[in-house]
Amino acid sequence: MPVALVLLLALSCLIQSHGAGNVCDLGRRPNTRPHSVSILEFGAVGDGKTLNTIAFQNAVFYLKSFADKGGAQLYVPPGRWLTGSFNLTSHLTLFLEKDAVILASQDPLHWQVVDPLPSYGRGIDLPGRRYMSLINGYMLHDVVVTGDNGTIDGQGLLWWDRFNSHSLKHSRPHLVEFVSSEDVTVSNLTFLNAPAYTIHSVYCSHVYINKVTATTSPESPYTIGIVPDSSNNVCIQDSSISMGYDAISLKSGWDEYGISYARPTANVQIQNVYLKAASGASISFGSEMSGGISDVVVRDAHIHNSLSGVAFRTTKGRGGYMKEIDVSNINMVNVGTAFLANGSFGTHPDSGFDANAYPLVSHIMLHDIVGENISIAGEFFGTKESPFTSVLLSNISLSMNSDSPDDDDSWQCSYVEGSSESVVPEPCFELKGFESSYGRAVAL
Repeated sequence: MPVALVLLLALSCLIQSHGAGNVCDLGRRPNTRPHSVSILEFGAVGDGKTLNTIAFQNAVFYLKSFADKGGAQLYVPPGRWLTGSFNLTSHLTLFLEKDAVILASQDPLHWQVVDPLPSYGRGIDLPGRRYMSLINGYMLHDVVVTGDNGTIDGQGLLWWDRFNSHSLKHSRPHLVEFVSSEDVTVSNLTFLNAPAYTIHSVYCSHVYINKVTATTSPESPYTIGIVPDSSNNVCIQDSSISMGYDAISLKSGWDEYGISYARPTANVQIQNVYLKAASGASISFGSEMSGGISDVVVRDAHIHNSLSGVAFRTTKGRGGYMKEIDVSNINMVNVGTAFLANGSFGTHPDSGFDANAYPLVSHIMLHDIVGENISIAGEFFGTKESPFTSVLLSNISLSMNSDSPDDDDSWQCSYVEGSSESVVPEPCFELKGFESSYGRAVAL
């Protein structure tokens, strides 16, 4: 049996034994709450002009009293409900009816300013504090954001313009964020125009994201769809995501802050998704991955009109690891670089990072993948101090476009070791499973 297939089977068994393949089967579905109130009961006006922040805050405060009575539902009827940032509570369902739109205020004064996340040490855009997300959950249990395909619109244009003009006072807010929470469901909703990230789960466990549509303008700067961040037991499925930068991005903290916080992202399953990333990657790992990323299964994904298909990003000073990652059954159409692994990508939060904290990238499987109109098959650039190892490619067929380099140049590699079987165009020497330039044979 070819060495690539042997290693592929062995690694697949390893990842499955860690549980990543079962997390969506365990995903919870929204339950009917025994109590329900409408946002109308708290004086909200759905005219798209009246600010309803206090109405949402008062409604959630009232519904806290039902936490030990089976929880409660906050019902948002059809209308356009303008609001600033507000918090959710445990055992709560936020339900948006069809034609209900929660609109984010474009006035920064309506967004609270909070401390940076401890695994980052600063905001993503600027040093210091950050704007709170529109809808927030902190240290919650059993919370659901769902509906009959209602909409949450971040009205991000103001934030994008301020980012581009360098006039932000603090880092941009996200649209929905859960911090240190457990048993979280987001489903059956449309998300538009996030200022930065659309759905961000950080320090969370048992996160289930199902049947969501998330869209921003292709020109929106560094907008990302779904970001599991230092979170475990995460399922993302049956969703369509089109972003200015990355569609789905797995993260786990930034340099010395992520290393110190030491909360990995693990046991993640992504399946049956349609992804588009105008200036980034449809599925990315990192570059902030200092707490580690492992045991990830991605399958049945359609990637189209993206700068990159699947990307692994890191750099010296990150520390951490990306390992036991299985990507399969992917269809790519109109993609610049199908596979990207870059060991010199991204910046540092400050000067306190350890330049000798080398990231580990190992046991990456890419198999059963087809591509049409691809410009570059793969770019794998590890580092001399920490080469990427055990990169396994199998059953990959990429149809290159007329602007692509010759087949001999369609893969570019340095400081990477791996094995391959049935890959077209033929990969670089370092990924063919022969003895590497480092003097040792590629093995499990």
